[in-house]
Amino acid sequence: MTTASKQLTGRHVALIFVSAFTVIIGVNLTLAYKALSTFPGLEVKNSYVASQHFDENRTAQQALGWSVLAQARGDQVVLSITDRAGQPVQVAELDATLGRATHVRDDQAPEFVFDGAAYVAPAVLTPGNWNLRMKAVAADGTVFQQRVILHVPRGAT
Repeated sequence: MTTASKQLTGRHVALIFVSAFTVIIGVNLTLAYKALSTFPGLEVKNSYVASQHFDENRTAQQALGWSVLAQARGDQVVLSITDRAGQPVQVAELDATLGRATHVRDDQAPEFVFDGAAYVAPAVLTPGNWNLRMKAVAADGTVFQQRVILHVPRGAT
């Protein structure tokens, strides 16, 4: 072997340079694609306009004194809404979306039915963390919105 065959030439440096930047750009493009393809979208069309009524909506919602708890029981999701005294609340209207925090692929719109103590709906739940984004309307017309975290442990399904 000669020492000339082991020299670092301009061609080698150019190949190293191009290869390194190809990897960097490839990784950046992959991450950008993944970020954009899993983004669920906007919560509100205009956040400034939504913020104008935030305090009054929060005050009205807190005045209801409701507590909300979501649980997974077999192939059902149970949503308990209770008042300050711990008594079940029957709402005038309930709309909810059950899904993962990171993507909309598993989103479901459970059809809740009040059983006298809680709202129950069939749901396909795999282990992990779920978000139940609910919007309930009280008998007096007050809107109650909350994101309730639901944890499904392994072996529970």
